[in-house]
Amino acid sequence: MTGRRDFLSQPAPENYVAGLGRGATGFTTRSDLGPAREGPSEDQIKEALAKRAAQLGFGDAAGGKKEEEDDNDERYQDPDNEVGLFAGGVYDKEDDEADRIYREIDEKMDKRRRARREAREQAEREEYERKNPKIQQQFADLKRSLESVTEEEWAALPEVGDLTGKNRRSKQARQQRFYAVPDSVLAAAGSAGELGSTVVDDGGASTTGGSSNQDGTMTNFAKIGQARDKVLQVRLDQASQNGAATSGSATSVDPKGYLTNLAKTSLPESAAQVGDINRVRELLESVIKTNPNNGPGWIAAARVEELAGKIVAARNVIARGCEHCPKNADVWLESIRLNEGRNAKVIAAQAIQKNNRSVVLWVEAMKLEDDTRSKKRVIRHALDHIPESEALWKEAVNLEEDPDDARLLLAKATELIPGSVDLWLALARLESPENAQKVLNKARKHIPTSYEIWIAAARLQEQLGQGEKVNVMKRAAQVLVKEHAMPKREEWITEAEKCEQEGAIITCGAIIRETLGYGLDEDDDRKDTWLDDARGSINRGMYETARAIYAYALRVFPTSKTVWLAAADLERNHGSREDLWQVLEKAVNAVPRSEVLWMMLAKEKWQAGEIDNARRVLARAFQQNPNNEDIWLAAVKLEAENGQIEQARGLLKTARQEAPTDRVWMKSAVFERQLDDLDAALDLVQQALNLFPASAKLWMMKGQIYEDLGKPLQAREAYSTGVKAVPKSVPLWLLYSRLEEKLGQLPKARSVLDRARLAVPKSAELWCESVRVERRAQNTKQAESLMERALRDVPKPDQGILWSEKIWHLTTRPQRKPRALEAIKEVDNDPSLLVAVARIFWGERRLEKAQNWFEKALVRDSDLGDSWAWYYKFLLEHGTQEKREEVISKCTSVEPRHGEIWQAVAKNPKNAHKNVEEILKLVAVELN
Repeated sequence: MTGRRDFLSQPAPENYVAGLGRGATGFTTRSDLGPAREGPSEDQIKEALAKRAAQLGFGDAAGGKKEEEDDNDERYQDPDNEVGLFAGGVYDKEDDEADRIYREIDEKMDKRRRARREAREQAEREEYERKNPKIQQQFADLKRSLESVTEEEWAALPEVGDLTGKNRRSKQARQQRFYAVPDSVLAAAGSAGELGSTVVDDGGASTTGGSSNQDGTMTNFAKIGQARDKVLQVRLDQASQNGAATSGSATSVDPKGYLTNLAKTSLPESAAQVGDINRVRELLESVIKTNPNNGPGWIAAARVEELAGKIVAARNVIARGCEHCPKNADVWLESIRLNEGRNAKVIAAQAIQKNNRSVVLWVEAMKLEDDTRSKKRVIRHALDHIPESEALWKEAVNLEEDPDDARLLLAKATELIPGSVDLWLALARLESPENAQKVLNKARKHIPTSYEIWIAAARLQEQLGQGEKVNVMKRAAQVLVKEHAMPKREEWITEAEKCEQEGAIITCGAIIRETLGYGLDEDDDRKDTWLDDARGSINRGMYETARAIYAYALRVFPTSKTVWLAAADLERNHGSREDLWQVLEKAVNAVPRSEVLWMMLAKEKWQAGEIDNARRVLARAFQQNPNNEDIWLAAVKLEAENGQIEQARGLLKTARQEAPTDRVWMKSAVFERQLDDLDAALDLVQQALNLFPASAKLWMMKGQIYEDLGKPLQAREAYSTGVKAVPKSVPLWLLYSRLEEKLGQLPKARSVLDRARLAVPKSAELWCESVRVERRAQNTKQAESLMERALRDVPKPDQGILWSEKIWHLTTRPQRKPRALEAIKEVDNDPSLLVAVARIFWGERRLEKAQNWFEKALVRDSDLGDSWAWYYKFLLEHGTQEKREEVISKCTSVEPRHGEIWQAVAKNPKNAHKNVEEILKLVAVELN
């Protein structure tokens, strides 16, 4: 009796998986991905389920379920092929209007949520990038540290390769493998130095050894010479046959044939083009044989022949195409193009006989005529066949030299084609103003949805002097809205700009006034939208359109200071002084609580030399804004600039009583300091600090006054107390550190900056000052280390000043450009970095690029005075006088207030009364 079980000899059940019953699961490895048994197919599963159901007696139920599913098949029918209630419905205008209204509602709702959705998505994207930085960002500091690796360390790096024992042994075995050398190689090597010394009659060569046996290892120079002579003779014979002239001389050359051969050999394109043309020719021949009625195929075949230089073949091909495609106008046009003169006219006549309703063929036939009379005759024949063609009527009108004849043609054309806007407008332009008004009225009746006709009517009223009295555009907007033909706001602005270009200023303003608010609800950002529209028009040079947009926005938002400032800025840059004064007067009346508008008006009056009017403006401002520190200080500046020192001092004293703010006290101390009365200034600062101990500027001024008095210890005490009172003030920490460095206390300066970075973390200015302290102390390694820490600690948008410092002071000259490229990738559009890149191009004498980068920096931040100074210094060496004057003018209009060197120069008491131009030149001198 055998011990083998019966079931072990039986085949496994279908779909059997070993171990499935006890919960085991299979797994595969890379070596198991070869041929394997597939699982059961869908048919096999269905068959097994049916068999199981039959065994359990559920056959009827399964059949009933199938019938139920068959009954419910209508649930999955295509909704586009309805057979129910709406099968016979018609899609009419009401359905179209409903769809349009729903679509507009969806667009409006999407527009409302768009700004918030985009802001949320941007914030989520930035948060994700911050939490999941790229590999490149994670290893950026390690990559930067590779620049410190020496050449010896690079050379000591091992080569990457497979150094396992098995492969190394097989490689060594391959290198030590030996091969058997044939005997012929040994024999040839042994006789390599033998030379034949004699030549016998039978061509054999005797060796120096006296052996006459030719065993294949001896060189036969006689046979080599004979073979060479034969080859040379054959070449000479070929040359004589190819280059012989009619005289039979072997040395004569036919000049004409020679030049012809040269022309044939010098192809205009590569030799491969010939093969390409042949292949394309065969392909197109197959196309036109397969489908001879294919017009584009005939045109392509003809152009291939033209490209190959076979113009006659091209004409023949296109002629066959005209025979096969007599109704194809494009084929006839191609045939006319390939022929010249009379042949082209004959072909055009044949084409028109076959296609007398083709406008392009009639126009092409007209162009073939030489004189105007013949062209008119052709066009009139064309109009007899196609009287409803707008293009033909336009050509006929253009051919007329007499305006009366053109007017008659246009009158007839508008009768035949009443839906052509261009023809109505052309007729109106040729008529007198009274008749033009009648023509436009007829045009409006025929085409009520055309806004061009309404604009032409408005311009006509402007020409008649009725532009202000008759508001045509108001009626136009009402009619177009009723007809559902109202264009978008952007299109109306474009039409207004066209009117401005053509001198119709009143019509331009009317268009903006009646259409700018269309399509915008109160929930939309109407003010921002209109400000963007006005800025776009200003950038395109359309200042009247921008004025009209600002005027409309001010009617809707009469108390918006932003809109008033934008309108005033437009008049300051592109208008007259009187217009600016008028706008500012309206602004202060509309927004009397805005001290900025009052001070702008006073400043404009003062700059125009009207000192008394400026004082009156400030007096009115005091009435509307009592105890406002800005107006007090503006009045003080007005008196001080005009030499009224006592009046200015009295105003400051009154201001300290009426509006006792830290800014008023500080300006009082600055005023005394500018007058070189340091004791009075120090006394004012002491009083102010008793009232406002948390004012950083007062602490800074106290320390600076002590420095001016030559008392560094008292200045140190002032700064030390100040940083304790205002620990978040970066300029105060910087002044404290620089004082310690000036006193030679370098460790103390480092300590101050360390404390500053703890008090104000992630400050680019403090980190940069720490690097500069080490650099000025000739401690380059420590400076580089601090720079790496700074780039890790400071947020990327604020790293511009750090990269600029690193590029110019911690990087060798050859590495500056790669370092600048890395910086631009990390910090985009930082003005300090852009100026640093411009200086690199300046040093390389790439002046145009340097100028472009300087201008990019100014566009990015025009308030940074150091950028203006660097650009001006660049123009002093490589610019023209006109360009320098332009930069000075722009800088004066912008009045920059920030910049490391700019602030130090501008706030120096010695430069208190200098204007922007003088400050710009002083800063340019200070730069190095």
